[in-house]
Amino acid sequence: MTSMTGYAYEEKSTEEATVSVEIKSVNSRFLDLAINLPPYLNPLESYFRAKITEKVLRGKVDVYIRVRENESDSEVIPDTNAAVAYMNAIKKIAEATGFADDVSLGLIISQPGVLNVNRKYDVEKYKAMIEPVFEAALTRFMDDRKREGENMKADLQKKLEKLSECAKFFTEWQPKMELYFKEQITTKFRELLEDKADENRIMTETAAMLVKYTINEEIVRLNSHIAAMRDELAKNPAPGKRLDFICQEMNREINTIGSKNQFAEVGAMVITAKDSLENIREQSKNVE
Repeated sequence: MTSMTGYAYEEKSTEEATVSVEIKSVNSRFLDLAINLPPYLNPLESYFRAKITEKVLRGKVDVYIRVRENESDSEVIPDTNAAVAYMNAIKKIAEATGFADDVSLGLIISQPGVLNVNRKYDVEKYKAMIEPVFEAALTRFMDDRKREGENMKADLQKKLEKLSECAKFFTEWQPKMELYFKEQITTKFRELLEDKADENRIMTETAAMLVKYTINEEIVRLNSHIAAMRDELAKNPAPGKRLDFICQEMNREINTIGSKNQFAEVGAMVITAKDSLENIREQSKNVE
């Protein structure tokens, strides 16, 4: 089992550059992946995106890749025509406004387009620099998610065991509930009809009451859902969506048991079961 939350950071420095990769994720219904690269490395986005999607199924994942070069492979090209044009324009403004004709070199070269940087980007070279750092960060990121996922799995199994105890309690109380309905109906008939009470009528009314109020079917389905959840936790590496669905089905059965209940003891256990289920549902939202 894997958690949807995780974090990793890796950095490596060489004579050429320092490369850093940060990966972090939080919960999301689907995979929401954002890869942040320097603009000149955008051609590599699809490559690193594929690396993430091979291993991550769900979660909002943010990847930050940074490259800080020690030596710039840049060529600065002056545009002398632009420089002369700026100088002449500034002189005209000075004449028109009465300011001193004092045009400094610093003012000229600070104008847009006078100095142009021509940088050569070898994408494959950068890919070779980034990849080992990225792979190390991704491995650490996945290990972090798996470690958290195992802790969550243990917690879910513990809460599921509590829910199973509630189901066992309902099973033990079911005969008491049925006996209670039988006694209630028999007592009412005896009070109304005394010795004229028809045993067949009593049995018919009792059967009708049991059909309406028995919780046997709900208990069977609840135990079935508990078994299904155990199976998901044991066999499915990414059970998040299935757990959410099973929780909905469990909630339906527990609510029905609560609505049919006539005993304070069972009512208290219904509350315990709903509390355990809510904890399971909240935890399942963190599971991939």
